[in-house]
Amino acid sequence: MKQIEVVAAIIQCGKETLCVQRGPAKLEYISKKYEFPGGKIEVGETKESAIIREIKEELHLDIIEPKFFNTVHHQYPDFYITMHSFICLVEHKDITLTEHIDQKWLKIDELSNLDWAAADIPIVQKLQAERI
Repeated sequence: MKQIEVVAAIIQCGKETLCVQRGPAKLEYISKKYEFPGGKIEVGETKESAIIREIKEELHLDIIEPKFFNTVHHQYPDFYITMHSFICLVEHKDITLTEHIDQKWLKIDELSNLDWAAADIPIVQKLQAERI
């Protein structure tokens, strides 16, 4: 079974958190689901440098000082994912979507209203439990 290790950014501006929607995919269980932006860690890259690079590529947004939040281990039907999430505070909401079809800035208590990718749900639950 394929195993991947990725990073995810919990991007917060004021009291709102960025949620991005994946486009249509051949894998039904991730198609059009909401997620925290991020991506794969490249060989020789730290988790922090990976999240900075991925967010610059995906959103044209500069992240400074990402702070580790949690790690999620999730088994999808055809791959296993280890996802390290980081709180990333930003001062503005100016982003450019390069890989996603929609964005929403929501308050923590509104996050559960979205249709999240399964691996992102534990992050949403922890954010809501800790009111971060």
